[in-house]
Amino acid sequence: MRYLPLSPTEREDMLARMGLAHIDDLFADAADKLLKDPLNLPGRKTELEVERAMGALAAKNLAAGAPFFLGAGAYKHHVPASVDHLIQRSEFLTSYTPYQPEISQGTLQVLFEFQTQVARLTGMDVANASMYDGSTATAEAVLMAHRVTRRRKALLSGGLHPHYAETARTLSDMADDEICILPPDPLAREDLIRQIDDSLSCVVVQSPDVFGHLRDLRPLAEACRAKGVLLVAVVTEVLALGLIESPGAQGADIVVAEGQSIGNGLNFGGPYLGLFATREKYVRQMPGRLCGQTFDSLGRRGFVLTLSTREQHIRREKATSNICTNSGLCALAFSIHLSLLGEKGLRELALVNHANAVALAEAIETIPGIKLLNGSFFNEFCIELPGSAAEFVERAAGQKILAGVPVSRLSPGAGLENLLLIASSEINTDDDRATLVAALREEAAR
Repeated sequence: MRYLPLSPTEREDMLARMGLAHIDDLFADAADKLLKDPLNLPGRKTELEVERAMGALAAKNLAAGAPFFLGAGAYKHHVPASVDHLIQRSEFLTSYTPYQPEISQGTLQVLFEFQTQVARLTGMDVANASMYDGSTATAEAVLMAHRVTRRRKALLSGGLHPHYAETARTLSDMADDEICILPPDPLAREDLIRQIDDSLSCVVVQSPDVFGHLRDLRPLAEACRAKGVLLVAVVTEVLALGLIESPGAQGADIVVAEGQSIGNGLNFGGPYLGLFATREKYVRQMPGRLCGQTFDSLGRRGFVLTLSTREQHIRREKATSNICTNSGLCALAFSIHLSLLGEKGLRELALVNHANAVALAEAIETIPGIKLLNGSFFNEFCIELPGSAAEFVERAAGQKILAGVPVSRLSPGAGLENLLLIASSEINTDDDRATLVAALREEAAR
């Protein structure tokens, strides 16, 4: 028997309350053709036929086993086999929301230790038990800054990953908040300090930025403090924090990051792992879950969820956030990998990444007609080609090279068609780099 929770009269009352005439009006923001035109799909097929069709489509892709130089927010790193082995233990793989602490101590302890690692890595006082990914963490940071400052306007750097900026815009549009996104800044020349005034809730800046530039956050943090503005620091390549000074030490008020680089594979674009950390004085405005340590009546250490005001509890629309869960298994993978590395191993891995990128950048700089745009970088940098970067990437793929990410793919229509982002991590060999340099040399000679 089909269960229909609402009667037609109740549906009409709900629509009238929202000022809508028809349920289709709820989807007005979607393009008409997405709702009206039928999808261009073939008729019914057998399961075997579908497998063959999908396999043929997949075979057109170039797998990540080729020389790999893609980055722009998703990085290929080596993940030890022990990480996957441990996260697939049934105690971790099948556990869900730890609402009942008396039977969830293992999960809660993992999340508590994860929070500790993130707080130390970012240089902040407190971190939550993870979020969906770096982009949603950035959007939540903007909303948090609005709550803290009681202002409704945010300034986003042109060096912020465009997808992160658009995610922040999407959430802010729903709340009628104002988002000012500066134009792309491939040369790191924007002057954020001059644009800071007391109407802003926050300034959002990424370092290393989407073009690879490292930014000194101290002058910006000082200028923000003078106007009562929060500084939100974004990191899309979290491995960089093994080498560069933490955003917290540079004066950031909120630090958000994509944690995929540690313990997690590319996974075809997800699931990923959002990191979120802040100063202790803002902890009650922090979104998501927070695990705390406590002691029972016998003095035994235990772990609980604390300061929880999420929407499925009693506060509903007054909750600090509407995020419903956390990327728990990805957080576990992050925590295991970071524990295996330790502080010394993390620094050594970061140094290898930087050295590989430097070696590649120096080789590329010897190619006439190609310009390196970075004065500083970690493991990713931006170059300017004599022609279209997207067309070069296609030609390189034909040679079994994943040569990088065209900036035009991230910022279409911005006039940056000749710019290419290249990342070189510990997975790249000397032969991989030589192969890419040879392809670039051939491209410059076209």
